[in-house]
Amino acid sequence: MTTQPVAAFEPPYVMAVFSNVRTADETGYPETLARMEEIVGANPGLLGYESARTPGGLGITVAYFRDHDSLTAWREDADHRAAMGQGRADWYESYTLHVATVERSHGFVRNG
Repeated sequence: MTTQPVAAFEPPYVMAVFSNVRTADETGYPETLARMEEIVGANPGLLGYESARTPGGLGITVAYFRDHDSLTAWREDADHRAAMGQGRADWYESYTLHVATVERSHGFVRNG
């Protein structure tokens, strides 16, 4: 897990924000998560992603894609679609997905 935010990119690009609350069922989740990270990592339009979970259980993953076609390829991947179905059936109490086009992006890194 990284300790730095994903770098700023030259806009426009697309971001998908997946917020969720998990169930207690962990059956198959770690293996599926590893597979999803492998699949999305192979997407040439992926710019990066970051994920965090609060002590209260709210999880937020933000994925950044070069364009809507790259995000659509991720959404339509057969393994990802199967994982989404299992997520609704077993792993998530609730979730929301927000997709937006980023119009402005900048960052800061302290040197020294």
